[in-house]
Amino acid sequence: MIRSEILREIAPILRDQLVVCNIGLPSQELHMIDDNAKNFYMLGTMGLSSSIGLGLALAQDKTVISIDGDGSVLTNLGTLPTIANNVADNYILLIIDNGSYGSTGDQPTYAGKKTKLEKVAEACGCENVVVCQDVDTGKVLQAAIDSKKMTVIVVKCDSGNIKLPVITMDPVVIRHRFMEAVKA
Repeated sequence: MIRSEILREIAPILRDQLVVCNIGLPSQELHMIDDNAKNFYMLGTMGLSSSIGLGLALAQDKTVISIDGDGSVLTNLGTLPTIANNVADNYILLIIDNGSYGSTGDQPTYAGKKTKLEKVAEACGCENVVVCQDVDTGKVLQAAIDSKKMTVIVVKCDSGNIKLPVITMDPVVIRHRFMEAVKA
């Protein structure tokens, strides 16, 4: 499976959660699959989905799922010790690890070589780290939500992108409707 197929499969699970989605193609894919006011689409801040999601989880009680990519996590490795040392049991970091920088042309990442993000997360002190294959994402994500424990999920999948348009919604509108969903 590729990332868009995973997002399509887990969209019904995400629908009732607050979701902070990684920049570029992942946000575009989620927007196309199931645009929802509870989705915060990152349009230009690579590596910050996990940090923003953690901050949101710490600030309120609803479940927050950050959808991030291996390339983005690698650009902001400082987020993993921050997550480990600021436990929010309403927070799930879902890292879709396709071994590539998908939004910039599928150049290989080090996660597709020797670096194992699950081991990095554990070394940083994250206590509940789960690795799964793409086909098991829905089951693993639902179990993490049900556990009510902060969880880092690393999903191993194939690299690849679908063709789709950019999100034309104004970033101010995205922010406003998401803030309203957080308040509701």
